[in-house]
Parts: sequence; structure tokens; C-alpha cells
Amino acid sequence: MGETVEHRCDLLIVGGGAAGCVAAVEARERDPDLDVLVMEKAHVYRSGCLAAGISAINAYLHRGESPQSFLRYVIRDTHGIVRDDLTLSLAAELNEQVRRVESWGLPIPRDERGQPLRRGRASIKIFGERLKPILGKRAEASGAAILNRVNATGLLLDESGRVVGVCGVGTRDGRFHVIRAGAVLLCTGGAAGIYRPSNPGVAAHRMWYSPFNTGAGLSMGIRAGAEMTSFEYRFIPLRIKDAVAPTGEIAQWLGAPQINALGEPYLDKHYAELGGRSMPTQDRLYATLLEKRAGRGPCYLDLRGVNPRRLRGTIAAYLSMAPSSAMIMRDEAYYAEHGGAMAPVEIAGGEPHVVGGHGLSGYWIDERRRTSLEGLWAAGDVAGGMPKKYASGAWAEAVLAVRDAIEQIRDGQDRGDPEPEHIERERQRALRPLAGEGSIPARELEERLQKVMDEYAGGIGQQYGYSGGELALARLHLERLHDELPHLSASTPFELMQCHDVLDRAEVARVLVEHMDHRKETRWHCYQERLDHPERDDGRWMVFVNSARQPDGTIQMIERPVQRTKLDVQLPELADGAVIRRRGSTRPSR
Repeated sequence: MGETVEHRCDLLIVGGGAAGCVAAVEARERDPDLDVLVMEKAHVYRSGCLAAGISAINAYLHRGESPQSFLRYVIRDTHGIVRDDLTLSLAAELNEQVRRVESWGLPIPRDERGQPLRRGRASIKIFGERLKPILGKRAEASGAAILNRVNATGLLLDESGRVVGVCGVGTRDGRFHVIRAGAVLLCTGGAAGIYRPSNPGVAAHRMWYSPFNTGAGLSMGIRAGAEMTSFEYRFIPLRIKDAVAPTGEIAQWLGAPQINALGEPYLDKHYAELGGRSMPTQDRLYATLLEKRAGRGPCYLDLRGVNPRRLRGTIAAYLSMAPSSAMIMRDEAYYAEHGGAMAPVEIAGGEPHVVGGHGLSGYWIDERRRTSLEGLWAAGDVAGGMPKKYASGAWAEAVLAVRDAIEQIRDGQDRGDPEPEHIERERQRALRPLAGEGSIPARELEERLQKVMDEYAGGIGQQYGYSGGELALARLHLERLHDELPHLSASTPFELMQCHDVLDRAEVARVLVEHMDHRKETRWHCYQERLDHPERDDGRWMVFVNSARQPDGTIQMIERPVQRTKLDVQLPELADGAVIRRRGSTRPSR
């Protein structure tokens, strides 16, 4: 363990998930002579948030839709905070990338007219259990080199501040990898596990987002001073309780309504002013939370009137990505077939995540997917500024990034090498837990981090709400935790990876708290619920909240105005009285 391995390539793709695999294929098809290396924490056949498969493509333009109509849809869902340029450029690529992956072997059922089966406004059904192996094998076949089971730990910069490579540690052999590259594309995903999970103990891994996506790409950029955006827009999934499985397959494909414990379709009956069944995504979670507070919970998806044939197909779809949900629904279907009553499926919110595919969080990028650090691009869940990318959006964004990166590589401009002292510092930092000087196991600090974030930064235990006073305490506790991180201890490469999971999550958590404190309004219920600022304020806060860590470790907050394309979009109004207040909250100064 600790041996240093050197690599060189033209294009380094960090992360072999949905975006990374497509990026590798795009790069090799566009330039067969390009030396492409994919660096993956796990194995490209079953890595990232698509590892277990998916049953739908949730970003797709049906007939009659356009990039402009997709942008209108996203603007309404985010209450106006979205990058129009990113959304339009991505939407223009969606269908082509779906067709591309279908040509690689992804089964997409079609109707009698040859169109993909429509599941929702921008969604189509797929048979996606083997989606990840399809992508991984295609990346291998492209001729790109694949470096599996190496966890990225830090960016390498030359004297000018340009990104010229990445360091990483082998998760099985503990070897230290130094990869020098002409261009670096980050496809590392978002961050799960920052908050206390909805399922405790040995079931803690049962969460909505991949528990192995721990914010490595985000933390590397934070330490290097990259500009980040919209961390305060946390994504909180409304999911099948305990199984933490997607509800869209039931709600959209089966048409099952959300009902409360009284059997009422509560979205329309009690929350018409929020939009009823067409309300923004976060408000469906908010309405479910309010039903519980009103004594009308728990809430469910009502299976009693669904099409039996479609229900059987849905159960089969869940077998590939969420078997526990399939078991729940199969039991109910069995009882109904034998004279019983089909029972509803209980739903509940999960823990918050920092993710750019469903939410807005990630690197601040331009239309070509360049980050604020020269030589570094970002795509997929690690890139911020626009939500509702999902799998197909990650593919589209990867293609856009690769096209621009290749142009820069072809320019052939001189690129510096990282200083040997920089590499040695990163080597010592990355391998420190193995040095035998620390005494704290990763799990101990992980649980402390999750407790702090749950109790003081709007976790499940606080029903997602928080105030300035609570965030001040979160900041204090995170600073104390940060002082203990150098004392993490590992005895195996796997334990070393777990230490880096905690290091990365803690880095992201500190920036997240600063973003949450800076936006003094409530724009997205539950996702960003300021109890001391319960109203939305378009006059002051129609801006992106960004940040960049300074060399002295302080986090500089930056506000970027929303640049609106001329579209006829009416933002939904807030519901009268539909705010959450807490006794004793404090109001910090700006």
C-alpha cells in the first residue's frame, strides 16, 4: 500500500457513471486518436446512481414539446431560479442521446406509432435493469482506458491555477495514483449521507440516492477554490416509505393518486392554491408533510383503482431497482386477487441530498460546461444551475462538455505540470489515515456529522425546517468536527475509502450551511425552508447563491442574477398561510 502509480492522458473523465461512460464514447468517436482515461471509484458495470437500473427516462421531449417548452416546465418547478442557457442547450440534445443509448441495446417499449411509451410530461418508460452494464461495456469497447476502483481525492493544478490532473487512491490495494491530463471532466455525481438517513443502523444504506456518491467531485473543487452554486436547493425525495423507492412509476404510469389517512385526494382537496396535482415537485412533499401535521396522515399512493395489468408490469419493473417495493405491492396484489382489498402504499420524505440532476446544486458552469477553474469541466449530478436532468440530461451534458474539451485539447496550448510539492502534499493528505497516527474510525465522525446536520440544518428530525440560529450552531459544530478530521484512522484500503467519504461529506456540509444561511427567504418548501424567513421574496432573492472557498479557508458568498430568456412564464404564487413557523427562531442580519 502507498505505492505511487503515474498515468498520462489527453482527457481524464473522473466518474464512470451515466455521464462518464457516455463522455468516454463521445470522446473516442469524435477523435479515435484521443487518449481517454475513465477513473471510477467502483466498477463501470455497476456504479453510480444507475447501478441497480431505472424504469424510466425522465427528461425527454415528446411530440409537440421543444427546448423552450421544457424550459418553461423547469422554470415553474424551480420558482424561476434556473439557468436558461444550460437548460436550452441540454434539452436540444436529450432525444438524440436517448436514441443513441437505445442503439447500444437499451430496450425502450414503443406504441403502435413507433413512439416511446409516454409516462409523464417529460418521461418515457424503459426496461433499464441492465442500463449500467450497457453503458460500461460500451465505454470499454470505445477504446477508452478504464481505471476501476480508484477513489479520486484531489485536483492537480499548475502554477497558473489550471487543472492538469487528479490524484486518487485504490480502494482495494491502497496505491496512490497521479493522473496528468490535458483536460479533466468531472462526472462524479452528487452527495448522499450528509444527513442522518431515514433508515437507521444496518439499513442506513437504504436511501434514495446512491450511498457511495459522497461528494468527492464537489469537495475537490471546493478545496481548489472553484465557484459553486445553489447548494441550498437540497433535493428531498418523496418515496415509498422504508423501501425508499421511486413513486413516479406508481403515480405517473399507474395514475395512482396521493391520498391521506381519510382517503381524500389531498393535493386537490386541500392544496389547490399550490397547484393541486400539477404543483411543483417540492410542494407535493410539503403538502404530504402538512397533512401529517393536520392529523390526516400518514399519506399513501392509492393502488385500489389501478389497471391490474399495468400493476403487474410495475411490480416487475421494481424487481430490478427496488425489490422491497415490489414485495410490498405484490403482497397487496395477492390479497386483492384472493378476495381482499388492495391496500395503498405509504409514502414519506427521505433525507436531503446535494445533487445537480434533480436539484440545482453543483459547480457553476458556462454553456460549454466549463467550471470556473481552467481545464476543468463538469457534467451530470456534479454540475449545478439546472434541475431535472436525470439520466438523459447527464448524457447530454457529458456530450456538450466533451465537445468543448476536445477543442481545447486540439488547440495544443502549453500546459504546465503540477509542482512535485503539491503532489506530495496531496499524497500525504490522502494516505494520512493509514499512517497509524489517528485513532478515530470513519463511522464515528460520519454519525456525528449526520447528527449535526439533522438537528441544526433541516434534516428529517426537524421536518426539514431551519433558522439562522440553528445554522449558527451547525457551523460551530462543523468547525469542531473539521478539527478532528485529521485524526481519522484506517487499517485497510477499504477503511481509507470510508475516511475519504467522511472528509468529502464534511467539506460539502460546510459549504451547504453557508448557502442555507445566505438565502434569507423560503423559495422551495422543504428543500429550503427558512423558518425565520417563511415568505418568498422575488424582489430580493431572484438570484443564484454561489460560493468560492478562499486560500485562507473562508467561504466567500457570491450572488449571480438570473438571466431570463424571453419566455411567457407565469410563476406559481405561494399559498396563503402555507408557511411553517417555529417558536423561538432567530433572525440573523444580512
